[in-house]
Amino acid sequence: MKKQLFGLALLSLAMAAFVHPRADAQAPADRAVFTADGKLQRPDNYREWIYLTSGLGMTYGPTQPTSGQPRFFDNVFVTRDAYRGFMQTGKWPEGTMLVLEIRRSAQNASIDNGGQTQAARVTIEVEVKDSARFPDTGWGFFDFSGTPDLATTAARLPLTASCYACHKNNTAVENTFVQFYPTLMEVAQRLGTVKPTYDPSHKVSQ
Repeated sequence: MKKQLFGLALLSLAMAAFVHPRADAQAPADRAVFTADGKLQRPDNYREWIYLTSGLGMTYGPTQPTSGQPRFFDNVFVTRDAYRGFMQTGKWPEGTMLVLEIRRSAQNASIDNGGQTQAARVTIEVEVKDSARFPDTGWGFFDFSGTPDLATTAARLPLTASCYACHKNNTAVENTFVQFYPTLMEVAQRLGTVKPTYDPSHKVSQ
């Protein structure tokens, strides 16, 4: 009888593990993974994260779209834990990782004869919040542009890159453009985490 009970107990544990996998089984895929020399590994599963917003042909400051050229779509995704943390506090927790996916636009695709649809991916850019790794700003930017395919790893962009100053001077919440994420902007306004320096009517300063 004891052997039978022991066997049933093992079977129950095995079934529980199958039906209820450990919550941290998915965790590594949602965390920033760095190589020994400090490069960020490309997060290929980002389309399984939380989708935040899309933009079409967005430009900042004096930059203007090239006349006659197709505009790019950009899609923003954030890790699931970071999204849940923001929804509770209006702030991004340490380890937050956001992906900006840039895609070409297409006209007259399939049956569409009026609008623009998303087409081939051009590149992805990643922003990571890690105060211990990036004590200077608390955030790191990474560009995975490559030829002909995306790079598998990317070094942090230097602090002289324009993205650092642009994010510091123009974002609504911390280092992120939450003003372009309507559902999150509502949360930030309700929880009082919008930066006091943020001015929705202010034009971009680089």
